[in-house]
Amino acid sequence: MPGPEPISYADAGVNLDAADRSVELIGDAVRRTHRPEVLSGIGGFGGLFAFDPSRYREPVLVSGTDGVGTKIDFARRLDRLDTIGQDLVAMVVDDLVVPGAEPLFFNDYISVGELHPDRVAAIVRGIADGCSLANCALVGGETAEHPGLLGEDEFDLAGFGVGVVERDQLLGPERVRPGDRLIAMASSGLHSNGYSLVRRIVGGRNLTANHGLSRPLGEELLEPTRIYALDCLALRDAVEVHAFCHVTGGGLPGNLPRVLPDTLGATVDTATWQWPEIFRWLRDEGPVADEEMWRAFNCGVGMVAAVPPDAADDALAVLEERAVEAWVMGVVEETAGGATRVTLAG
Repeated sequence: MPGPEPISYADAGVNLDAADRSVELIGDAVRRTHRPEVLSGIGGFGGLFAFDPSRYREPVLVSGTDGVGTKIDFARRLDRLDTIGQDLVAMVVDDLVVPGAEPLFFNDYISVGELHPDRVAAIVRGIADGCSLANCALVGGETAEHPGLLGEDEFDLAGFGVGVVERDQLLGPERVRPGDRLIAMASSGLHSNGYSLVRRIVGGRNLTANHGLSRPLGEELLEPTRIYALDCLALRDAVEVHAFCHVTGGGLPGNLPRVLPDTLGATVDTATWQWPEIFRWLRDEGPVADEEMWRAFNCGVGMVAAVPPDAADDALAVLEERAVEAWVMGVVEETAGGATRVTLAG
C-alpha cells in the first residue's frame, strides 16, 4: 500500500525559488553601496569589511540596531515599499553619529508572511538608498519567510550598523558646558516614531485623501526619515561640537537629557519654530495634549547639536550650505539641585 505523498518546504509555505529570485533582484542595489573596504558580494555567510586601523590613532567602534516599527502598517496599506528602507537606515546611522562616529557598514533583516521578490527588492532598494545617503556599505542581510506567523502581505524590518570614531573625539555629556547653544536641525516629518499613536488617530481614514492637509495623508505619513549622518560629520569637522542628540521616541524631553551631564539642563525656546503641518493635524484630530505631543513626536526637530556660543553662527552657516534647515533653539544651563531637566518655554 503506497504511503502518503511526500511534502516539500513549499507545501509548508516557504518558496525557495522566490528567495533565490529576490537575491538576483537586489544585487545591483546592494553593490552600489559598497565602499572600497568591502571584500564580499551578496550571497555569502557573512559580509567582509577590511577595516584599516592604521587610519586611526585609537579607534572606537560604535554599533546600533533598530527597526521602523508600526510605520510599516502605512507602507503596507498603500503598497508603497520604496521608502521604508531609508527609514530603517536612518534610525540606525543617525544613532551612530551621535557620539561622532562615521557609519561604516549595515546589515538588514526582513521577515515576510509570503515572499514576493518584487516587494522585497523594493524594500532593499530603499535600504540601499539610505546607505548611499550615509556613505555606509550594505554588506549583508537576511530575508525570512514566516508563513502562518505573518499574514500574506505583512512584513517587518530590523537593521544593524557599525561606525568608528577616534577615542579622543568621542562626543557626549562630558563635553557639554553651561552656555552651549542648542542647534536644531529640521525633521522631514514624523520620521519613524510615534506611529502607534498615529495609527490610533488615523484609524480607517482614506490615505489617498488630503483630509485638510496640503497633500495626501498617506504621503505625509510615509515621508522618509531624514538621514543626518554626513551633515553631522561635516559639522563636527568644521566647528567645535560637544554633543549630538537624535530626536527619536520620547521627543525632545526624552532625548535631550541623554546627552547632558547630570548637573546641567536645557531650556528650549519653542517659539523659535512652528510645528510642521502634520504635527498640528495630529494634535487637532486626536485630540492630543501638547505635553503628549512633545513626548511622542519630534515636533519638527530631528537632530540637535550642542556647540559653544561662539560657534553657533558658523554651525548654522555649515548646515545652510548643506541645505539643512537649522536654527538656535535653546541653551544649556546649570540646574537648581543639580538635576538634569529640559524646559520647554516659548
